[in-house]
Amino acid sequence: MKKITLTAALLAALLSQSLIPILTSSANAASSGWRYWGYYQAAKGTTKWKAAMTGPTVDIKDGAVEGWSFTFSSDDIPSTPPSVKADFATICGKVKAQDGVKRIGLVIDFGNQSYAPKGQKVQKTIVRCVVTANESQGIDVLAQELKVRQDKSGLICGLNGYPVGECGEKKIPIPTSMNKK
Repeated sequence: MKKITLTAALLAALLSQSLIPILTSSANAASSGWRYWGYYQAAKGTTKWKAAMTGPTVDIKDGAVEGWSFTFSSDDIPSTPPSVKADFATICGKVKAQDGVKRIGLVIDFGNQSYAPKGQKVQKTIVRCVVTANESQGIDVLAQELKVRQDKSGLICGLNGYPVGECGEKKIPIPTSMNKK
């Protein structure tokens, strides 16, 4: 009987030691996340943001709205779309359709100071109607209106100089204001 008890105790000790790294890494993953530029779109005739499933090198139609949001997300906290409604009529309603070009609503939301890089100030949200060539893709619309910084893979790192010096790769603690209460 003692042999079985000793074997069970050793097995339990080994199992608990092997689970500690898994449980610890899960806890660490849940306490941190990333800040980055999220890309959102609203097709013509809709006003609801949808997270883009591709990068900004896709064709967009006249009447669409493109959105970028400097956001924070983690395993437990989803990214947030731009704070301005994706309403083409409101953004571009005063701009008449013209032959040879298209109108695209553009919203750039610089996010929240709670997850801004230390020492950097969040810029005001930009809302514009962009008139661009029919063949323009999302990246062209963005670059037509703002200074765009990308990494080698094409990931958008900064818009109009924000943020300075990082590109979504740095894991940061969940901002206190975003923790579930």
